[in-house]
Amino acid sequence: MTERRTFRQTRFERPPGACEILLVRHGESAPYVEGVSHPLVDGQGDPPLDPNGHAQARTVADRLVATGEPISAIYVTTMQRTHQTAAPLAERLGLRPVVEPDLREAHLGEWEGGEFRRRMAEGGPIAQEVHARGRWDVIPGAESNEALAARVHAGLERIAAAHPDQAVAAFVHGGVIGTAIALATGATGFAFVGADNASISHLVITPDRWIVRCFNDTSHLSPTFTVAAEPLT
Repeated sequence: MTERRTFRQTRFERPPGACEILLVRHGESAPYVEGVSHPLVDGQGDPPLDPNGHAQARTVADRLVATGEPISAIYVTTMQRTHQTAAPLAERLGLRPVVEPDLREAHLGEWEGGEFRRRMAEGGPIAQEVHARGRWDVIPGAESNEALAARVHAGLERIAAAHPDQAVAAFVHGGVIGTAIALATGATGFAFVGADNASISHLVITPDRWIVRCFNDTSHLSPTFTVAAEPLT
């Protein structure tokens, strides 16, 4: 009698030519003090990290080193909070972060410089409409979802094209992560807006599709986290 073949379940393997991008949201940034605008870069708020954010950055570095997955490059945006969050990992890996301007945060128009935080906390009519419609450009002068999606797509595709068969870490922003996961899944509105500070989301970009491996992983921020964490891959 011919022995029947068996087929076991297997772990995910990166497809040939694909790039794994670990999307890290920056650590907690400095609070907004009413009436005192955050510094601006190209018209966008550019607060530094809060002390808690610096601690989160060190924890992210511990986590990404613990995965055992070789990280070939580190990307940051034009905003200092991403540079500061990436710094501990860059130092440990001996890598110089590369700036990808198209992965900067959504432009919030008249609510830039920290005003967005106050307005959303107060929950006025425009803030409610932002949530209800899932659109940034409800805010006067803000960037449209379509414009944000176009540049996020372009920036991530550039990174993927530069790193086939490699893994990279990109330190970015909550709106960018939500947009990237929405692009990969076909979601609309704010379905994936809300990534926590110092969270990790895992995207695999192949020559013909984007694959989501995880969204908003914060296990490394738990008090029980150890460097023996389960690999992200």
